[in-house]
Amino acid sequence: MSSKYIKIMEEIKLQLADGSLIAGSKLPSVRQLSEYFSCSKNTVIKAYEELEKEHLIYSVPKSGYFVVNEFQNATNENDVIDFLSAGPDKNVMPYVEFQHCMNQAIEQYKEELFTYSDQQGLYSLRVQLVKYLQNLQVFTQPERVVVVSGSQQALNLLVSMPFPNGKNNILIEQPTYFGFIESTNLHQANTFGIELSMEGINLDRLEYIFRNNDIKFFYIIPRFHNPLGHCYSNSEKKKIVELAEKYDVYIVEDDFLGDLDPNAKSDPLFSFDPSGRVIYIKSFSKVFLPGLRIATIVLPTLMINNFLRYKFSSDFNSSALSQGALEIYLKSGMFNSHLKKIKEVYRTKMQILQEACELLLPANTHFSKPTSGFYLSISLPENVTAKQVVHMLNEQHIYVDDASRMFLPEYKKENLVRLSISQVNESQIKPGVERLAHCIALIDSRKNHITPNNSLLI
Repeated sequence: MSSKYIKIMEEIKLQLADGSLIAGSKLPSVRQLSEYFSCSKNTVIKAYEELEKEHLIYSVPKSGYFVVNEFQNATNENDVIDFLSAGPDKNVMPYVEFQHCMNQAIEQYKEELFTYSDQQGLYSLRVQLVKYLQNLQVFTQPERVVVVSGSQQALNLLVSMPFPNGKNNILIEQPTYFGFIESTNLHQANTFGIELSMEGINLDRLEYIFRNNDIKFFYIIPRFHNPLGHCYSNSEKKKIVELAEKYDVYIVEDDFLGDLDPNAKSDPLFSFDPSGRVIYIKSFSKVFLPGLRIATIVLPTLMINNFLRYKFSSDFNSSALSQGALEIYLKSGMFNSHLKKIKEVYRTKMQILQEACELLLPANTHFSKPTSGFYLSISLPENVTAKQVVHMLNEQHIYVDDASRMFLPEYKKENLVRLSISQVNESQIKPGVERLAHCIALIDSRKNHITPNNSLLI
């Protein structure tokens, strides 16, 4: 049976690719195909089930199998190059497998999923999360784990709540994730910045800030930073934790892309923290399904009750159905095989993007060089602003992000552009960078023309 069902799949894929089968069209019945290929009906059913898992076809009970509509849309979207969206690649999202887990969760937990559940999160899920976190070198117990409605909720609660050190100010890398800056603005939290580049931060400066500025916590994205793509070395992480310990500062570690790290020896800050100094947050939105709205936070024991009070006032508890389904997905081993696949997808895309930048960008631009993750940032020539580039590219249906909103006012840079590789097709990366490079050169030459006093670049 095995090779026959693959042959059937290949034949159908061929017809999808050459347009003989179009979106919405009905596929031959199981009986027709079994006669055509001289095989059993089970072999045809197996082929159809596998194509369903790949989200190429779908079944309608009592009507048969049909081609999904999205297959055709790919051609219409070819004129859009999306370096802006930061959700996971739609082509590698495990819809079918997760739907199966949803159904199983409803079957298994029944009324538990549709009533108020444990505020801290489904205990059986927390057990699975503890096992999963071990792969990321985060060793903890279910009692210290809280399930939250996405990492943004956890960050927002941490900004608003008091900490055991009794301090009030927050320190952030500059630039950093815009959602966190927004939370500090809304809560009117007094926020300091420390400059970050691909070379890291100045640790002497960090010590000075810790010592003199009453810092409640330092919010840090240690791997595949948003927007730069920067990663800290283990020795830098160790030093940061030691300084936090010395000056009674907490660290909020946002490890949202930690799963994508190709460096097996890279550890989270949490692993250098014997005393409960590091609060670890792991989101499932970027590597899995954003609509799930599930993340996890590992807290020091003495902060759990207070955190749960704040969370309770925000939403009672996170979606129980999502939790039940995620538990089954983790337990089955499906999540690990999904990770293996996407790790390769994003690493390859990042490589293609860097090669294109190296080849095509004007000499007076600089770009960051992350090993994986979603983000790469480009520093534009001095007299070219990100806003101008975004505007000009929008007209050509190419979308990139102006990173100026990722800075505190006193650190603001108007000439940083962020590119995300998560939803752009591999084949569109090079043409996209080509048009970006052309756009930068065009704006730059216009400016140089208008202000003849500009010194020539040496």
